[in-house]
Amino acid sequence: MASNPRDDDIDDSSAPLIEHLAELRTRIIWSLVAFIVAMVLSYTIWNPIYNFLTRPICFALEARGQECGLILLKLQEGFFVAIRISLLGGFVLAFPIIAYQMWRFVAPGLYRNEKQAFLPFLVASPVMFFLGAAFAYYIILPMAYDFFLGFQQGPLTLPDDGTAPPAVTDNPMAAIVFQGSVDEYLSLTTKFILAFGLSFQLPVLLTLMGKAGLVSAEGLGAVRKYAVVAILMLAAVATPPDVVSQVVLFTVVYGLYEISIQLVRRIERRREADLRAQGLWVEDDEE
Repeated sequence: MASNPRDDDIDDSSAPLIEHLAELRTRIIWSLVAFIVAMVLSYTIWNPIYNFLTRPICFALEARGQECGLILLKLQEGFFVAIRISLLGGFVLAFPIIAYQMWRFVAPGLYRNEKQAFLPFLVASPVMFFLGAAFAYYIILPMAYDFFLGFQQGPLTLPDDGTAPPAVTDNPMAAIVFQGSVDEYLSLTTKFILAFGLSFQLPVLLTLMGKAGLVSAEGLGAVRKYAVVAILMLAAVATPPDVVSQVVLFTVVYGLYEISIQLVRRIERRREADLRAQGLWVEDDEE
């Protein structure tokens, strides 16, 4: 059955600029409404979210026999912590709706085959982000906080009667004990989670660029040594200066880079097969 030549026409592409701007305004309003509703909902449960985000530091402290506790340095800090958690939770909860509104705005300007090519990446992007965030939360953060807490020294806890232990009088030294700020801890934790979530977007980005013909598997393989240096720099910046966490991050991100090369190569093979079937493939003279 012959396909209709109008199947690949752009949908409603003749709309004037003012209608596109009105459509953009509508999508932005719906996105803002979804974000505000999600933020308010997150504010009502900010305490359980806080307890979840503080599990890595609590586990690290409990492993050292210390009580888990963060302090408020300013009177209003507790309120702003709740707002920070609400903003983060609101963005996470509203992200599917925001992505859908973006898709509704962009989709009418795409060909049907472009929609079919772009939609999987729209789904894969949040999935890879959550994988990266989970990797940071369950793997990197425990190692990082264990490393940071290793700089404590001296008596970290006192006996039940409140007296100083004998070691203090035998070998007096200034104790270094962790008394973290709630705001600073949440800032560091969210930075870790966002950094790893964005790092896991690498396969999605490179595969989408390969789909658009902006990069090739051969080109990505040719710059592999530069990619190794860039990933090493990322591992040095995004993780604490201990070898274990840096090696773990480098291994994961470099593995994602190699997976991206294979995905781009698969796209190129599929494109070549389609062009050969249509009789449009031209062999390279050098080959």
